Amino acid sequence: MSASSRTLPPFDPTDPLGIDDLLDPEDLAIRETVRTWAADRVLPHIAEWYEKGELPGIRDLARELGSIGALGMSLQGYGCAGASAVQYGLACLELEAADSGIRSLVSVQGSLAMYAIHRFGSEEQKQCWLPGMAAGEIIGCFGLTEPDHGSDPASMRTFAKKDGTDWVLTGRKMWITNGSVAGVAVVWAHTDDGIRGFVVPTDAPGFSAPEIKHKWSLRASVTSELVMDEVRLPADAVLPEVTGLKGPLSCLSHARYGIVWGAMGAARSSFEAAVAYSKTREQFGRPIGGFQLTQAKLADMAVELHKGILLAHHLGRRMDAGRLRPEQVSFGKLNNVREAIEICRTSRTILGANGISLEYPVMRHATNLESVLTYEGTVEMHQLVLGKALTGIDAFR
Repeated sequence: MSASSRTLPPFDPTDPLGIDDLLDPEDLAIRETVRTWAADRVLPHIAEWYEKGELPGIRDLARELGSIGALGMSLQGYGCAGASAVQYGLACLELEAADSGIRSLVSVQGSLAMYAIHRFGSEEQKQCWLPGMAAGEIIGCFGLTEPDHGSDPASMRTFAKKDGTDWVLTGRKMWITNGSVAGVAVVWAHTDDGIRGFVVPTDAPGFSAPEIKHKWSLRASVTSELVMDEVRLPADAVLPEVTGLKGPLSCLSHARYGIVWGAMGAARSSFEAAVAYSKTREQFGRPIGGFQLTQAKLADMAVELHKGILLAHHLGRRMDAGRLRPEQVSFGKLNNVREAIEICRTSRTILGANGISLEYPVMRHATNLESVLTYEGTVEMHQLVLGKALTGIDAFR
């Protein structure tokens, strides 16, 4: 049969590039599982949670996420699902389509806290913590950012000193997702031997995690300060397999990969709301979706949304092949979060005044993405990462 005589598949407005053709049945099944969970457990309540600035039942949510294999999803063994990078990315997209705070819960648990223990921990640490974290029975957090040191983690002031065979940890960390509900914290600190990571039970004397209130972004998420006031830890609390910033930075790279996918979930939700609204909202005697300017906005948003999903898929395949470089992750986060915010803002213009109402998801996604834009690497940091890679010249200092 000639190519010209074949019947083309119909155009799918939800998948205009046919990206789903790149997914196998297991990929699609995992995506559907996470999408269904989010639709049942998050979407009916998320506007209320966001408005109140709370995430009630977070421990139940964590256990449910563990039961569907979403925690530490791409890690092998210790009760983890052992999913592919693409499958983990699809899960991140579906979770953030519900809310960035839910995806952040999963990212911090799996790609930061669990990943650090899995990659750099001792076998005893892995056996102690990972099975409970994979099941959602133990929530984890990741302490790197400090009140005065965000993009410059090398200047952190948190310090761990040896006292006999013990370590004594002192310092503060800021803007820590899951902190107030965590059972374990992975905390990075200066030592006399360089920057080291420590696995810190949150019930240790001297450890506290006051919750940060009055946020206008990521409101349906637990965000905390970590305070370590001479927290005494045994010798085996240190992560033995890494010294230096390459430890926390490799964890951040893994988490940023999930953001590349997740941001497109927030963008998709806002875009779908704009499309649906344009078909029913009438002005001048017809739906606004029939006006050229509205269609131009929808077309531009669709192009950036699906280009971003295609980019995320490409990076996922590279990660699965062991070929994903940190610079490529910076490429993805820089592009996809930036474009996702623009899609949310354009969607808001289509919805007009209704765009600021929590009856629709658009403004909630837009404000959440303002945090996603700067956490785990600001725009400027990712621009400089790429600038250095492109020119060979380090402009950080």
